[in-house]
Amino acid sequence: MATRYARSVQRLYDSQQQAVVHFTPLREGEVAMYVCGPTVQSAPHIGHLRSALSYDIIRRWFEACGNRVTLVRNVTDIDDKILEGARVAQAEGNPEEWWALAYRVELSFSSAYAAIGVKPPTYEPRATANVSEMIALIEHLIERGHAYPAADGSASVYFDTRSWPAYGALTHQSVDQMEDAADSEPVGKRDPRDFALWKAHREHEPVSASWPSPWGRGRPGWHIECSAMAKRYLGSEFDIHGGGLDLRFPHHENELAQSTAAGDAFARHWVHNGLVNTGGQKMSKSLGNSLFAHDLIAEGRPIVLRYFLSSAHYRSVLDFSGESLTEADAAFSRIESFVQRVEDAGNEVRHAPEVELAEAFVTAMNDDFSVPEALGVVHSTVREGNALLDAGDAAAAVDRAESVIAMLDVLGLNPYAAEWQTAQAGGSAESEKALEHLVEALLAERLEARAKKDFGTSDAIRDQLLNAGIALEDHANGTRWNVK
Repeated sequence: MATRYARSVQRLYDSQQQAVVHFTPLREGEVAMYVCGPTVQSAPHIGHLRSALSYDIIRRWFEACGNRVTLVRNVTDIDDKILEGARVAQAEGNPEEWWALAYRVELSFSSAYAAIGVKPPTYEPRATANVSEMIALIEHLIERGHAYPAADGSASVYFDTRSWPAYGALTHQSVDQMEDAADSEPVGKRDPRDFALWKAHREHEPVSASWPSPWGRGRPGWHIECSAMAKRYLGSEFDIHGGGLDLRFPHHENELAQSTAAGDAFARHWVHNGLVNTGGQKMSKSLGNSLFAHDLIAEGRPIVLRYFLSSAHYRSVLDFSGESLTEADAAFSRIESFVQRVEDAGNEVRHAPEVELAEAFVTAMNDDFSVPEALGVVHSTVREGNALLDAGDAAAAVDRAESVIAMLDVLGLNPYAAEWQTAQAGGSAESEKALEHLVEALLAERLEARAKKDFGTSDAIRDQLLNAGIALEDHANGTRWNVK
């Protein structure tokens, strides 16, 4: 399937142009993407999962169209909140250093991403490993007259927003409309909207959280990180810059300003994913309605969580309620049940088929990666396949089943793919094998009881399994069981 859709006409919504535009890669057959990754200060929540998944699906579609995708997703492992989190923890008796906290949280993000089938990025650079590149970029901005050392004599350096006429180009604001930069104190700034490129080391912060620079010890500001890392790994111009909608201002606006002021073309297209609401409210710590990734992953099958997170268009607001995963499980189970039904009828269905994707599916994905419409094609194919099976057209039903699997595979939702074989909630390869052994032993006893017409024992075994959350379905070719 590597080159089948190479000539597809891709359209995407460009946040800067505020329009759906045709997408043509800078280099034919290659797509270069930079996505803002997490600031590893605390455990990942549903919003982090939704963002990472959005770009995973975009990446998978570009790859299905025959492109070689380079995806860079950074890790911000030095930040005010990380340092404050470590300080608070130490005051409470936890001796964990800031860098250890950051690494521990980073691992929890990696684990959560992997649990829902997000492919690892091509490169995942940490901010702390790219400080020299940031210093060089800041020096270049000073040389070009777009940055200046703080007037108060500290080691801080600021971007001069008034020096760059194009500042505000991403969010279409004038400087006078903008809020003051909140990433540092206004002392030493020429304008309160100037933002920090380099932050002077403060006495209450650990020395390990600072680096030497031409202006004195300090650490990089948040925005300069991504400009420096994007250029290092993708060059001065690349195809797509992505991230959550909440990053458009000030983070992405400032990235664009400092990179273009330095003379780089930077991102050709800007893509932003929508946020997540819970019960109709914006998710926030103050409201206490945060949905943490580890809780959601433990609640049900991770593939169902991925299905739910994919079910709304990536640019829309995704609303989570208490019934969301139950409804998603029912919808995804209908897809799985169709394929299983075709197989239970004695047909062989390839679990990794090299088949042509449905034209409507391709059209949906080419239209700004419209996964809801693409899933609509999957479900209509399921309904069509069930009708064909009812009509006795086994060959056509097999064709539809393989088409369904191929479409799911592109979306990272193929339940037969290796990535999902042991990714059951709360389980492992060993526990799955043990469960299978126990259930199959009981099914053998039940089969023997039925052969002897001992239906009391047969029903008792069925009820025993059902009470344990295991449902049975009897078919002409045997009995299938599922954990419900």
